[in-house]
Amino acid sequence: MSDNTNNSEPNEESLNDPEDLFRRIPNPVMPPLQTAIFGLVSVFLLYQIGGSLLTLAIFGLDFQNADLNALRLLTGAGQFLLILVPSLILTKYVYHDVSFILRIKLPGMSELLIFITGLVILIPLLQSFLYVQSYLIELWAGSSGFINSIKQFLDTINEFVEKTYSDLLRAENLLEAALIIIVVSITPAICEEIFFRGFIQRSFEFRFSPLISSVITAVFFGFYHFNPYGLIALIILGVYLGFAAYMSNSIVVPMILHFLNNFTAIMIFFIFGSDDFMETNLATVENIPTHITGFIILAIVFTGFIFLVKKYYSSIKRSRYDLSKV
Repeated sequence: MSDNTNNSEPNEESLNDPEDLFRRIPNPVMPPLQTAIFGLVSVFLLYQIGGSLLTLAIFGLDFQNADLNALRLLTGAGQFLLILVPSLILTKYVYHDVSFILRIKLPGMSELLIFITGLVILIPLLQSFLYVQSYLIELWAGSSGFINSIKQFLDTINEFVEKTYSDLLRAENLLEAALIIIVVSITPAICEEIFFRGFIQRSFEFRFSPLISSVITAVFFGFYHFNPYGLIALIILGVYLGFAAYMSNSIVVPMILHFLNNFTAIMIFFIFGSDDFMETNLATVENIPTHITGFIILAIVFTGFIFLVKKYYSSIKRSRYDLSKV
């Protein structure tokens, strides 16, 4: 028999209504809802505004011609210093119990594989959605001058985002490729998940249901990335990451999913190049039925997957903890 039975028990407190959180953290220094809003505004100002000003201060207005490896290092350091560190400081100051709030716990391999399976379904689902979305936007823009003017404005932003992202992902050797994986896959997986699915989502859970908390968090997650055409896809991905964090009660699960999502994108870019990777408006009158059909089928499969996880996950988790005592 294992002596560490207390650590092997699932933490059911974190799986109940908001009142259970207040019983666990009875006296937060700030009200959790205000804490979440304060954290979102503070990190936005620190990372997006402060980080941009720091980039301009170091590289000047011509930062697009700056040394890419230096930009990558600054981007990674900015995530750690301006996202992760404030998240940890606020969590400790407001709630005191950092481990509980941030869901710092290792998941079981079976739990991890369950959510990776969902990601395998979700990635092509979101890609199909982007094709269909692009086709519909083109139709709307062609039928309305107002919509077309909005599209042209969004196209300008999107081109800048794609150019910046493409530059960051372009590797000349294995050392640069390794640096890209660290900065684009590993660092965001740690820093953004601690902030969004850890500190922010948990703060919202003091006030709202887990579903609403994950949706609200995902909306902010989407807007933080400044990707106009990828906004809805990012929100959907964020909701799934929030669902995984809540169900597993482990921040490690969304971290790994976030890493795998970004790592897959990097590998596709390395293999196929920027043209195929960045292009999402390839849907035409001829192939749009295929994209719509694929989207519908994958959406049904993914919905069924979520239903099965919600129905059977607790029994899978209980069986894992029972086996851990043997």
